[in-house]
Amino acid sequence: MSGPRPTNDQLREWDRQFVWHPFTQMAEYEPMIIERASGCTLIDIDGREYLDGVSSLWCNVHGHRHPRLDAALRAQLDKVAHVTSLGQSNPTTIELARRLVEIAPDGLEHVFFSDDGATAVEVALKMAFQYWRQRAEPRPEKTTYVALGDAYHGDTIGSVSVGGVERFHSMFRPLLFDVLRLPAPNPYRPPTGLASEEVLGHCLSELERLLAAEHWRIAAMVIEPLVQGAAGMIMHPRGYLRGVRELTRKYDVLLIADEVAVGMGRTGRMFASDHEQVAPDLLCLAKGLTGGYMPLAVTLATDEIYGAFLGDYTEGKTFFHGHTYGGNPLGAAVALATLDVFEEERTLEHLGPKIARLGEHLARIAELPQVGDARQCGMIGAIELVCDKATKEPFPWEQKRGVRVCQHALGHGVWIRPLGNVLVVMPPLAVSIDELDRLCAAVEEGIRVTASDGRQG
Repeated sequence: MSGPRPTNDQLREWDRQFVWHPFTQMAEYEPMIIERASGCTLIDIDGREYLDGVSSLWCNVHGHRHPRLDAALRAQLDKVAHVTSLGQSNPTTIELARRLVEIAPDGLEHVFFSDDGATAVEVALKMAFQYWRQRAEPRPEKTTYVALGDAYHGDTIGSVSVGGVERFHSMFRPLLFDVLRLPAPNPYRPPTGLASEEVLGHCLSELERLLAAEHWRIAAMVIEPLVQGAAGMIMHPRGYLRGVRELTRKYDVLLIADEVAVGMGRTGRMFASDHEQVAPDLLCLAKGLTGGYMPLAVTLATDEIYGAFLGDYTEGKTFFHGHTYGGNPLGAAVALATLDVFEEERTLEHLGPKIARLGEHLARIAELPQVGDARQCGMIGAIELVCDKATKEPFPWEQKRGVRVCQHALGHGVWIRPLGNVLVVMPPLAVSIDELDRLCAAVEEGIRVTASDGRQG
């Protein structure tokens, strides 16, 4: 059905009526409809401009409408838009797989394509499970997983099972499989009786205690390297990832690195695992893989894991899992262009001054009385709001403190989204120093104004 272009008011009405938005209470939803974008700027249907302070949910890397990425999509459209990965392939997708293997941590030699972060993790969980049944010396008793408290690995049933965000997942508990859960290594909120500097040793000791007792039935440990995103940007102590890798190797447990949020340069290196020279057995990527342009995800696997799926068809070793759009050529084309831009613009090399500037802003904001902690990992910034700086007591979630700060920032042309009481500062890597200054100034002012507005809910 064609007709005149809908008015802006019609679009807002239809958005409320027909679109069911994720992680959104639709009874309270107020439409914000983005029509265009350029660089780090989003432009709504009324022409208002907003600085994209969270990379369009942590996925935009080189900015919106990057000429190199736009051109790659157009060029691929002139060839073919979709080719199934079930029994077929495509030159663009093949080239992307080769490029990813070249830059990935050592030993990750094979690439399985899917659609998004949750599916990439789901693939890894199933691969680990099936691997132990089909390897040369089968270990079918290895059926469970180790995961961290407050972990977030996606919203499919398997990824929710290894997730640990109570507010997101408690409703679905009857559907989930059991996992062995360890507390997140959180230096800002250490276990009772421990100092921040003792968190590393304590958490690794707890992990070894668990692995020593239960390794016989553990297929894999799943971890968000360095930073647990949806948990509130919990930043692990230096050395934790390396310790986890050493212990999982010691006790013959696979390591799944979920780098959906922290990969593709977000931590200052291409992969978070690179910071501690860690090579996982399975590595999951999505979000920034296509620069934030297209849904595409990958699970990279070692030769050891891949080999366990090889054999005569009648042996039934095939990985019976797949997605219609897995390895889509359009997504692969823009992912290749994203990797090209990293090289051509020397993106990672130029992050140093931006990381330092973000650190300066966070250090200043950390002094505000409503801020319990301001932490950073590369181009990821997090500001945790508390009602008591000394005791670290959080604001009641019903007060929506984080939401109110973000609403203030929005009124000043800055778009960010909170994680409860934690304000996330994660602009595209292409952000300028001036834009970074503007972003942090809006957040800081929002904290000050919210603290003095007298509202309790």
